[in-house]
Amino acid sequence: MARSPDYVFQPHERPTLPGSPANPEHPARRRIGYFLVGALIGITGGLGNALITVNLNFAQGTLGLYSDEAAWLTAAYFMTNVTANLLLVKYRQQFGLQPFVRYILGAYALTTLMHLALHGFWSSVAVRAMSGIAASGLSTLTILYFMQAMPPARRMAGIMIGISVPQLATPLARALSPRLLDWGDWHMLYWLELGLAMAMLAAVMAMPLPPSERTKAFEKYDFLTFALLAPGLWLLIAVLSEGRIEWWTDRAWIGWALAAALALIAAALIVEHRRADPLINTRWLGSREIARLMIVAASVRVLLSEQAFGSVGLLSVVGMLNDQMIGLNLIIVIASLAGLATAVFTFRPQDVARPIGFAVGLIAIAAFMDAEATNLTRPANFYLSQALIGFASLLFLAQAMVIGISRTLLAGPKHYISFAVLFNISQSVGGLVGNALLGTFQVLREKYHSHELTQAVVLTDPLVAARIRAGSNVVAGAVGDPALRGAEGSVLLAQQIAREANILAYNDVFLLVGMLAVLATLWAVAIRIGIRRRGEVSPVVLLQEKMMQAQAQAQATPGGKG
Repeated sequence: MARSPDYVFQPHERPTLPGSPANPEHPARRRIGYFLVGALIGITGGLGNALITVNLNFAQGTLGLYSDEAAWLTAAYFMTNVTANLLLVKYRQQFGLQPFVRYILGAYALTTLMHLALHGFWSSVAVRAMSGIAASGLSTLTILYFMQAMPPARRMAGIMIGISVPQLATPLARALSPRLLDWGDWHMLYWLELGLAMAMLAAVMAMPLPPSERTKAFEKYDFLTFALLAPGLWLLIAVLSEGRIEWWTDRAWIGWALAAALALIAAALIVEHRRADPLINTRWLGSREIARLMIVAASVRVLLSEQAFGSVGLLSVVGMLNDQMIGLNLIIVIASLAGLATAVFTFRPQDVARPIGFAVGLIAIAAFMDAEATNLTRPANFYLSQALIGFASLLFLAQAMVIGISRTLLAGPKHYISFAVLFNISQSVGGLVGNALLGTFQVLREKYHSHELTQAVVLTDPLVAARIRAGSNVVAGAVGDPALRGAEGSVLLAQQIAREANILAYNDVFLLVGMLAVLATLWAVAIRIGIRRRGEVSPVVLLQEKMMQAQAQAQATPGGKG
């Protein structure tokens, strides 16, 4: 291994992995600085996508796009964000941490600046794809900075905070964007992002990470794997993003893309399975513990779509915009921070799986609470339920990340890329699967309820006639023809029926999430019972014991030098 010049690491200061910073002792003041810089990087990286996602309708109108075209803006981001770590992690290991930091931050600032200059559809898609690559690197930097902010005994807390902070970006974007749009149209969103990017650059220059170690990482077959796996995941993400909008069975390209995605991903996994030193260790990922963790992580991410799709979608149906949901989103941010604080301060290495079952149970409770919505439902009715989901989301994510990192370090540094890639896929693709699944279910249930409600509408019914007459009176001041007024009354009634059908469909979505969350809770309990029955020791405890043994051996080494 080649070290950065003019620096000799003490045994306990050595980087955990090549490409990661060393772990020297920092004074309290410097730790605070690392903490603040980590928070700035995490929020900045998360807001880059969140500001677009929560204002997608606004961007669609500004750029003159159809709904399927607007969906490509977020799809392009996820395509590159999910696959970037396939090569970025090895780039950091082979060429060092500092070049990685410089290029990632420079790329992020450049893409933010390009947002202000490029307004066409394809240029916007290209910029979103570049932003996805940069944001992938920023996620890594966030974790590294928070780890430096923690004393050695609390490094796991740094990982928990680092993976959680970017998740605050979506509710923050919903709370901030209405005022930004009022002040300066959509340009203000990008000016905010550019300002944060510049502040982040200055902060990283003022508080650089400690030096790293390097090692030869790239192999020629890595690029073959990337050439197969990346396009496969891109096609899968395209299908998940566009399928519900263009409808799954109405476009031939969706079927062809899905078939090609499965073939490419399978080919990549076959190549990796046969390699002596794979980029993605399929045998390790297929082990019971890792496969179980990733399935649980992806399943919970699907359930968390109740917040991103369900509550927001229902409030949109009843006429609520981001302006009316500022208070709700601020409550979600506060509750999410409470969930993170609970995860950190109640962390028990010997039983890290318990909070995951608790978090899934909270999602079930919240979903059942939301399942009684009406056309009078307003953001205030979601305060408690969405606070529970916000709390549960970071409680779950922090614990899942710690379990995964612990098992990765126990298995050896060479498994880190496998874990980083698969965990990112489980969260990003899991969220897309959740939106696609719940969105499709909502559309189907809306058609069902619309049919049922329409069948009950009979013009000879006095109540129906009264509703049509009331609708006619609404437009009486603008429409003089009685026949046309009656037709307008019928149109208004049809709109009300469609709204009620959508509300009932969203209630069905909440019930579905609640039932799935109950099943997931029972599964989590069964997993814990199985672990206790087999007498398995927590991976965090095993990792702590391994690190203590390594530190004791290092201290016993004559000279104590690394």
